[in-house]
Amino acid sequence: MMNGISPRYQMSIVQNINDRLFELYKSYEDVANYLDKWHIVYDCYGDNENFYFYFKDEERKKLDVKKTLHHIDGETLLKIAIDLGVETPDYIPSIPVFKNELKSSYETASQTFEKAFKNVEEDPSLAVGLANSALESIIKEILKDTRINVVWGEKDTLYSLIKSITKAFKLTAEVGMPDEIKTISTSLVGACKAIEDLRSGKTIFHGKMDSNYIISDSLYAYFIVNAVSTVGLFLLNFYKAKYPPIVQPTIDVDDLPF
Repeated sequence: MMNGISPRYQMSIVQNINDRLFELYKSYEDVANYLDKWHIVYDCYGDNENFYFYFKDEERKKLDVKKTLHHIDGETLLKIAIDLGVETPDYIPSIPVFKNELKSSYETASQTFEKAFKNVEEDPSLAVGLANSALESIIKEILKDTRINVVWGEKDTLYSLIKSITKAFKLTAEVGMPDEIKTISTSLVGACKAIEDLRSGKTIFHGKMDSNYIISDSLYAYFIVNAVSTVGLFLLNFYKAKYPPIVQPTIDVDDLPF
């Protein structure tokens, strides 16, 4: 997580968090109860806290949400934003666009990726594993298109799937394609293999002993989740460009001979 967050960005994210809170929770009481989950008191006297609650009335029943949020540190604000599903494009740029693409046609992958995104801070290991699974789901959905002539299996994992789809899309063998693009495409396969290896060897997904290394730093999880969104977005856009949806012809009932 980034420690230095600009005041301008904090102003923007506070407004977005405020709007989202009242979209999800309709009362000041529920909003206050939610923010209280992020509130930490460091001593038994209540004099040392990570942030303070500000109210609009003397009875302390109507929380001044914006003022409270403005006095929360930037790192915690980002964690709250992620928990609420508020976009954070300055920190994970491609994710907002990617999430919108998934919601339109890839429900399973969308739900999996949402879980990955929300667990980046809380459980980095889980986030990496889910991001891997989301990318697998996307590639499988694309490869189901009967116009794509490549052999693959339902049990294929990410490394096999990315090799299949790059072969189908001719990303490493297209005649006339610049060598630099082919090099990037080959690196894409290597990146997906690394993501799969992380999921298999460095996350909780395959059962680990106490002595095994498990990803626990959210910075690595951000890196992987952002990488998955970038790769996934490219594959989705390439697929739509090369294999546009087939439009079924409509029949005007007035033209029928009976």
